[in-house]
Amino acid sequence: MAPNPAADQVVLRRPAIEDGPLLWRLARDSGVLDVNSPYAYALWCRDFAATSVIARDGGRACGFATGYARPDAPDTLFVWQVAVDRDHRGLGLARRMLDELVRRPAPRPTRFVEATVTPSNTASAALFASFARDRGCPLTRTPLFAPAHLDGHEPEHLHRLGPLPDRPAAP
Repeated sequence: MAPNPAADQVVLRRPAIEDGPLLWRLARDSGVLDVNSPYAYALWCRDFAATSVIARDGGRACGFATGYARPDAPDTLFVWQVAVDRDHRGLGLARRMLDELVRRPAPRPTRFVEATVTPSNTASAALFASFARDRGCPLTRTPLFAPAHLDGHEPEHLHRLGPLPDRPAAP
């Protein structure tokens, strides 16, 4: 992916508890994410900061990606939510946040990335497809949760990328 000067000015860092309300607002304002309680985002920022990232442009939060290492597969990063505010969309910020999460040192290196994506969320499907393509790794899509599992919510398909190479392929 080519560098983008506007996106390059955005600072990525681990979230802190104080960032919980900012993540909640970004999720709420996205118009597409399932919004959890403000408490859930504050707790996420405490317990899963090592596998999450907040993006800030100046003093303003403009994006986040939350994830966790799967308890039964610690080399797998499950990406829970990715949000980018309207003013920062189309700048490659979501991709930068995913790259940051995979690059971070961890007790076990990330070999696989998983996320669930609804069929209507073409932007997320494209994000994970480009991430896999640029890293030169396979991407599989399989049904995971049907509407019956989710109280009528649109189905969620599991997108599984990997194994990731030791270093990303050149763009």
